[in-house]
Amino acid sequence: MTTVAELTDDPHAALAAVRPVGWMDALGGWVVSGRELAVRVMRDPETFTVDDPRFSTAQVVGPSMLSLDGTAHAAHRAPFEKAFGLAETRARFTRPVAETVEALVGEIAADGAADLRRTLAGPLSVAVVAYSLGLPPASASTVLGWYEAISDSVTGVAAGRRVTAAGAEAFARLHAHVAGGIDSSDSLVAEAAGAGLGVDEVVANAAVLMFGGIETTEGMITNCLWHLLTHRDQLELVLADPALLANALEESLRLEPAAAVVDRYATRDVELAGCPVRRGDLVTVSLAGAGRDPAVFPDPDRYDVRRPNARRHLAWASGPHICLGMHLARLEALTALRAALALPGLRLAASSPPPRGLVFRKPAAVKVRWHVEHPSQV
Repeated sequence: MTTVAELTDDPHAALAAVRPVGWMDALGGWVVSGRELAVRVMRDPETFTVDDPRFSTAQVVGPSMLSLDGTAHAAHRAPFEKAFGLAETRARFTRPVAETVEALVGEIAADGAADLRRTLAGPLSVAVVAYSLGLPPASASTVLGWYEAISDSVTGVAAGRRVTAAGAEAFARLHAHVAGGIDSSDSLVAEAAGAGLGVDEVVANAAVLMFGGIETTEGMITNCLWHLLTHRDQLELVLADPALLANALEESLRLEPAAAVVDRYATRDVELAGCPVRRGDLVTVSLAGAGRDPAVFPDPDRYDVRRPNARRHLAWASGPHICLGMHLARLEALTALRAALALPGLRLAASSPPPRGLVFRKPAAVKVRWHVEHPSQV
């Protein structure tokens, strides 16, 4: 029987075994790991809803666009949508992202070694999310600390545990921080408050955007670095043809989406690929499983930066809850990856761990070395 530990460490064999859908005792629900079925579930919020008291993120941060459907979902999401459209993202964020990446890489360039999760991916994602929402200044380490406590709490709830005290305290601190930004007339959270959302609703949605923005960006960058640096043949292809980097990122998202699963709850009895799903059943859509569906992706476990249909992954989900910040996350990730791969002789340390996680999958660290003329002792 598949265990939570197995799903956390390496879920892909178990996901293949139940594809397109099967019951998993470890999660207490159905797991959808076929791409076609995953799209069907995510695009049918009337039958498969997020609006359920068991929804893990809502238990930690409260109701938000992530945990509501229908008109309530639209009311919570609408005040934030325009700011994250493709054209607006490129116009508003290209320069700040480039400047932030340049500064972060400049701080470590002479060292010859670093953990790129802690020195690049994490600080970049925190800085850009705070900038995007117009929040008051706070150190990257402070916000990351709040975020990690909330993330751990959400993961625990998904595994059947209660909201942690640390997660509740971190959200209380985040609440105060975000609420402080509502007083700024030109901030996105102030606009959301002006659109009719209450303070708690603004904070919950800002927390979800921070949560998704930090997790998605940090996970995208670290997972792609891990894939490239552990597949030297594919890295050489990208170094020889930098135009391949965008597809290398999509291929990494296919293999290891930073958010591995999304939860839904059946609102009525329904059949999924012959399986009798009952009203109230948990239906977990495995974005990781969908990305390795052999009916869509031949040789699905292979990392191939030239894969022609890599962008058919579902790392951003689908339907009304498709990732709001996907254009910004791509911009950040590609900018950071270009800068990291420009470090001469970049290589992964033997002690650097692989991606893992039940809900959110990424390496705990990306320990790397590169050549410098006068390396510091690290």
